Amino acid sequence: MANGGARLLVVDDDSEVREALGRALKLEGFAVTLAADGAAALEAVRDTPPDALVLDLAMPGIDGLAVARALRAAEDRTPILMLTARDAIADRVFGLNAGADDYLVKPFALVELVARVNALLRRATQHTPPPPPMLECGDLALDLAARQMVRAGRRADLTKTEFELLELLLRNAGRVVTRELIIDRIWGYDFGPGSNSLEVFVSTLRRKTEIGGAPRVIHTVRGVGYTVRECRP
Repeated sequence: MANGGARLLVVDDDSEVREALGRALKLEGFAVTLAADGAAALEAVRDTPPDALVLDLAMPGIDGLAVARALRAAEDRTPILMLTARDAIADRVFGLNAGADDYLVKPFALVELVARVNALLRRATQHTPPPPPMLECGDLALDLAARQMVRAGRRADLTKTEFELLELLLRNAGRVVTRELIIDRIWGYDFGPGSNSLEVFVSTLRRKTEIGGAPRVIHTVRGVGYTVRECRP
């Protein structure tokens, strides 16, 4: 299998959904561990760190948001695919802000779930030459070693997806980066017609780059893509 037997932790309080996902992902060649709630998920991560998590958002007790926050607070950068029945932009933003790298709205096709998991795994294992320690644009800097953003002296943590998106835009500062190029470089698959997934990620990243009321640097070029410009201290 293309995934090389990658270890997945599937977390869902619905036993039927959990077991069905486990069976299906095992057939795709993954080594799957199941957890029924957030507490069990955190324990499983400590005992046997997975290559990626498939994490349900809405669970009693410690929910998916709390799990993601706990992992990121512990400097755990394991890729997280958040599953949610809520398709409102605000709900997706909550998941991304908590530390999820991608999200998938229920109900979904198994082929899409597998594609998204494989894309997260590819990004996590890609090896590139050592980059320069900082990318800068005015008072906005991306610390490539610490994987943090600094704006006007204030540091902000970024998810893996947010970091890669901001890095791509900063490396092309002053130029328009098309939607197609962003989706191909960051996700490796097309979201499909009518999807606003990219817009959700950009909206979340904008809020972080505008920390403390700093002026906007990520601009939309309608119908084309996005650009970083006007990088003034």
